[in-house]
Amino acid sequence: MRVFGFAGWSGSGKTTLIEALVPRLVARGLAVSLVKHAHHDFDIDQPGKDSYRHRQAGCTEVLVSSAVRYALIHELRGAAELTLGAALRRLGPCDLALVEGWKRAPVPKIEVWREVVDKPRLAPGDPWVRAVATDAPERLESSLPVFDLRDVDAIATFVVQNASAGPVVD
Repeated sequence: MRVFGFAGWSGSGKTTLIEALVPRLVARGLAVSLVKHAHHDFDIDQPGKDSYRHRQAGCTEVLVSSAVRYALIHELRGAAELTLGAALRRLGPCDLALVEGWKRAPVPKIEVWREVVDKPRLAPGDPWVRAVATDAPERLESSLPVFDLRDVDAIATFVVQNASAGPVVD
């Protein structure tokens, strides 16, 4: 499994960029998976559903399966949050694992940056940032490659060429 990340402040467009990239990567014959870090409490389950009720009753894990997908919901119940390495190890086999979030993780990544978000750049302090994708490439000065966020094909090529095949350190 090769790994490539996307980092940036909330509202910078990471999810939108990844959403546009995935079909292009899949069209190149790659099996693509994703791990996303959330900085807040989240729930993919719905109150009243059987799986929700089983979790509320105390199950540590609930796996819901159908003919088209399955989802595993694991309650940490006070245990430590997964590291990026641990999250990646839980994925099934794939050619490329994309990482959204984990700003400071030791994986090659693109910084997604928009001036309007009014947050500092990550690249100057992160040696793992390999390029910057922005909505205003003509105004951004950087020693790194700079991509227009709309140039998804060029970004896809960069991701494929720069994804890491090495282990992720926890």
